[in-house]
Amino acid sequence: MKDFFAFPTTNSWDEDVFQLTSTGIITVVVLIVALIALALLLQPKEVRSKRYTTKQIVFSAVALALAVVASMIRLWKMPMGGSVTLFSMLFLVLIGYWYGPKAGLMTGFAYGLLQFIMEPVFYSIPQMLVDYPLAFGALGLSGFFSGKKHGLQIGYVVGVLGRLVFAFLSGLLFFADYAKGSGMSAPIYSLAYNGSYLGTEGVVTLILISIPAVENGLKHIKRITKE
Repeated sequence: MKDFFAFPTTNSWDEDVFQLTSTGIITVVVLIVALIALALLLQPKEVRSKRYTTKQIVFSAVALALAVVASMIRLWKMPMGGSVTLFSMLFLVLIGYWYGPKAGLMTGFAYGLLQFIMEPVFYSIPQMLVDYPLAFGALGLSGFFSGKKHGLQIGYVVGVLGRLVFAFLSGLLFFADYAKGSGMSAPIYSLAYNGSYLGTEGVVTLILISIPAVENGLKHIKRITKE
């Protein structure tokens, strides 16, 4: 079983890491498909009609695709991982906003795994889980506020804070050594490092979706997803 799912290697900083094999990548892809299917199955029975499910698949797939493309447009890249992207988190938050927390969380988990197989290098299984499916899955928390006034804005803030919590924990638990020489304690360093790029993208996106024309346009799209 050695090297069946992953093999040891080193990264650009000469650190010991693991990289997925082809079998490992296929396994993760199967898991992604299973999570997306589960997101559909967890919908209430009354809305699980063929028409509704097909529309949800289409809208969710488009949002996931846009999130992937936007994540590749990095406006500001941090030296040891993390970047300010072209509103990539917004597209994941929208799925929860459209279809509720169950769909939002599951598709967020799936997107996290998708991000992982795009660069399938990791330090340990716990680190991979925290940095990818759990961190991006937290963006699906937006679904808990989908029916509230200004639900998109509130949900977006909560989703980004959820991702920040997992990014902070990852920095504290797995990358605390990076704080050495910074003059900061590991918790402060992790919060400052991860908060810098997540906070920047979060604030800019929040301003954008609070512009009346943009907010009304996104509300209109939500109505279409329910028709």
